[in-house]
Amino acid sequence: MKYNLTAIGNALVDTQFKVTHKLIDELGLVIDQMNLSSADEQAPIIERLRAENAESVSDCGGSATNTLVAAASFGAKCSLACVVANDKDGEMYISNLNNIGIDLSGNIRTSFEEPTGKCLILVTPDAKRTMTTALNISSNLKEEDIDYKNLLNTNMFYIEGYVVTSDYNFNSTLKMLEKCNVDKVPKKALSLSDPGVVQGFKDRFFEIESYGLDYIFCNEDEALAFSNVSSLNESIKYFGKKPYITVITKGDRGCTIINQEQIIEINSEKIKPVDTNGAGDMFAGCFLYALSQGSSLQYCGEFANYGAAKLVEKFGPRLDKDGYAQVLKKFKKN
Repeated sequence: MKYNLTAIGNALVDTQFKVTHKLIDELGLVIDQMNLSSADEQAPIIERLRAENAESVSDCGGSATNTLVAAASFGAKCSLACVVANDKDGEMYISNLNNIGIDLSGNIRTSFEEPTGKCLILVTPDAKRTMTTALNISSNLKEEDIDYKNLLNTNMFYIEGYVVTSDYNFNSTLKMLEKCNVDKVPKKALSLSDPGVVQGFKDRFFEIESYGLDYIFCNEDEALAFSNVSSLNESIKYFGKKPYITVITKGDRGCTIINQEQIIEINSEKIKPVDTNGAGDMFAGCFLYALSQGSSLQYCGEFANYGAAKLVEKFGPRLDKDGYAQVLKKFKKN
């Protein structure tokens, strides 16, 4: 099978909760950022959320997974390099991937090593999302787990920025990039994923960049962290000197696409935000799907803005089947 998109990322069971700012403060978490934790550190947070009777929803997740779900829901052929345990969460994760039509390019390990990764996503009334993530076995993707046949049989290799937080996942990513460069396929895209992660692992992001990228996806804060400047205009100038295409999302101000000296500004959709969790992943999935269909950068951005807006209007990191069909209808009309 020829894939449109193959990604590497952390395989996490996502559980999303509606919470208050007060609870975020009491839990000692950093608002609107991803906070790494162990399974033991995560346990009391789970107990507290249960005691609060917080409204929640669960699904297979992780940033790259959410991006592939969007692209696959529109009809793209996708595969994911990841690792899960053969526990209840791992079984649910693989079952969900299969139902969506995403092929596994990784491995299933014994749960005696570590459990399947888990991410708690806390959404406040202002639609901001704060995450506490226990990577668990998802951070142990080894070179021998990777299906290189899938990687070399795809049009785009998409890298979730969170892989830099794990030695195993980072080294496996570099091995995959080496393989791409030796065989001169496929094109390569990187998501910066989180401003705190960019700040803490900047050298690793630069090492990934050194392999030659075709696209970078980021929001404003991530763009500033990567370019080490204090204003968006300075960041745009920085990325304008790069050989790859940079796509910067700006929330309710749309997005900016930078293709060296060409700057494309795209307005946002007018909506009432409910939950921004997964918006960047949805944006990337829409953009990469439109790109795979031969669309212009202008239209890729417009379609991605529309898809992300439809997601932000609801609670949870995914649309239902009808929601994806509605977004795809928008694409087909154009």
